[in-house]
Amino acid sequence: MITGVHHVQLAAPPGSEDRLRAFYSGVLGLDEIPKPPELAKRGGAWFRGPGVELHLGIEHDFRPARKAHPGLLADDLDALAARLHAAGHEARPDDLFPGHRRLYADDPVGNRLEFLQPSR
Repeated sequence: MITGVHHVQLAAPPGSEDRLRAFYSGVLGLDEIPKPPELAKRGGAWFRGPGVELHLGIEHDFRPARKAHPGLLADDLDALAARLHAAGHEARPDDLFPGHRRLYADDPVGNRLEFLQPSR
């Protein structure tokens, strides 16, 4: 039986690790975690925060995920939107998910991310 999600993997183009670090650590506040040595040879970066782990793997024929996306919980969607805007990323809110406020943003390589905050 499935008991949870360990991580979500997204793809990224070769040479994008510094942009990924600036976004996932700098903007979203996730900690970069070391990859096992054999996997580190492949490039990419792994990030972790409370209750979430994201792996960004290098894909040579990279195409950003425009529809598929992780849904990430946020404790303050307004503050997150402000951080995204300050870093030059568009935050696209919508009200189509009952019981949650949410917004979409793209990471620096074009992958779609969904951010949700439960309504009060």
